[in-house]
Amino acid sequence: MLQKSVMKHAGLAVCLTYMAFVAQAGVAEQPVGAAKSTAAGASGSKPSRQSPYTPDRFAGRAGLNYRLIWGVDSLSVRLVESGELVRFTYRVLDPAKAQVLSDKQAEAKMDDPKAGVSLVVPTMEKVGQLRQTSTPEAGRSYWTTFSNKGRRVKRGDRVDVVIGTFRANNLVVD
Repeated sequence: MLQKSVMKHAGLAVCLTYMAFVAQAGVAEQPVGAAKSTAAGASGSKPSRQSPYTPDRFAGRAGLNYRLIWGVDSLSVRLVESGELVRFTYRVLDPAKAQVLSDKQAEAKMDDPKAGVSLVVPTMEKVGQLRQTSTPEAGRSYWTTFSNKGRRVKRGDRVDVVIGTFRANNLVVD
């Protein structure tokens, strides 16, 4: 009898702790059919507050560094073609600063210190390098593809992308 009473009070304590956490975080629970809160706005845009469980793309001021020095943002690294290729994408903000990334003469490579490999851009006979090297335009996204033969780079790994003098460290592979 005493154990049931203790278990009931422990469950109550967990519920109260959760409610206090939700109230402190400013998150209000809504029933399934409830209308959206006005915090999201009438336009349906997302609230400005980011979830505490979503990891930051870059550590510290790295994102600001990429925007101010290199003129790019929205850097991402993804596995494509069943993991045989790794695609690095970025969006150009300032074409003059981002010119380094589209230089045909600059060597592009991706280093994965954990796997101990350095991936290169594959070159195909009729297509050439799997890399966009056109003149950058503001607001457009560009990509570079790296060969991942043997699938050594895995999802969740942290990689460094080096293109000429540009270097992006600790990018997480999605």
